[in-house]
Amino acid sequence: MRRVLLIAGLVIGLVGCGVSSETPSWRIFALQRHGAHDGLAVVNQPDGYGIHIVLETNTSDRKVCQPRWLPDAARLFNGNGTTPFSSGLASRTEFFQAVARGDVLRVLEGELKQLCALRAPQARWTWTNPPRSEEEVIPVELPALEEEDLLTNPVEELKRLKELIKNQPDAL
Repeated sequence: MRRVLLIAGLVIGLVGCGVSSETPSWRIFALQRHGAHDGLAVVNQPDGYGIHIVLETNTSDRKVCQPRWLPDAARLFNGNGTTPFSSGLASRTEFFQAVARGDVLRVLEGELKQLCALRAPQARWTWTNPPRSEEEVIPVELPALEEEDLLTNPVEELKRLKELIKNQPDAL
């Protein structure tokens, strides 16, 4: 009898700790990062987990506003709850799987179009498809730092300061 109760308890414990058979809800909704229309939450796993896609615009041509694709999404938590939040980094594979879905693309396009309208109202909206694989990812190129943009080395600055003080006659 004791053995049966022990086995039954173990089975119940293992089933309770097991992987959920719940399927992802694929809930898609705007989730603000810093301002309106700059983030999209996609619940792509059970229990409300998913990705928080960073939405950015490319206005390098002042006449055109288009998406700037950043495939490094944040990990979404509590996506089916009342207070979803993101932290850390999700895999690029999850991003590629999400943007392969028509429902996600429709919401992405709507949010990005509204973001462009806020950031560059005079520019013409142009849709570009997101990358669907690692090979299609175009790294964001930032301008190179020039000498005048760099901070001075604090150790060198301290030496200069001490030298200035050393060479000054006492003001007293």
